[in-house]
Amino acid sequence: MTEFHGLKVLLVEDEGFVALMIEDMLQDLGCEIVASVARLSEGCEIAASAEIDLAVLDINLAGQPSFPIAEILRERSVPFIFSTGYGESGVPEELAGSPVLGKPFSPESLKHTITSALDGVVLREGIQSQSECRR
Repeated sequence: MTEFHGLKVLLVEDEGFVALMIEDMLQDLGCEIVASVARLSEGCEIAASAEIDLAVLDINLAGQPSFPIAEILRERSVPFIFSTGYGESGVPEELAGSPVLGKPFSPESLKHTITSALDGVVLREGIQSQSECRR
């Protein structure tokens, strides 16, 4: 069984090649990609309505920050990860402390950051995270 079997993930990334690479990494970890979108409006719509367990958000979406998507997810208590080349300095104060994955990143870094993002989060029945495997 893979580390995050059945974990439903929203990916918001505006660079097509990068999105494909992240999708492959997530699927290799056992995640199910609910949606992979490139624009703020699409991300907001899906974040507000879809059944998701985690989101991976590029901070810069064609010049628009993804922070409105993060706010929607936070209101829904859905954990998220920022994926960015800007580092933690690119995250506004109101979202400080959110997990940040610096680009470029390895599958191992992604796995570690997902584990951190899910720490203390109650997952849907049938979802197995790496942290549950250790118990």
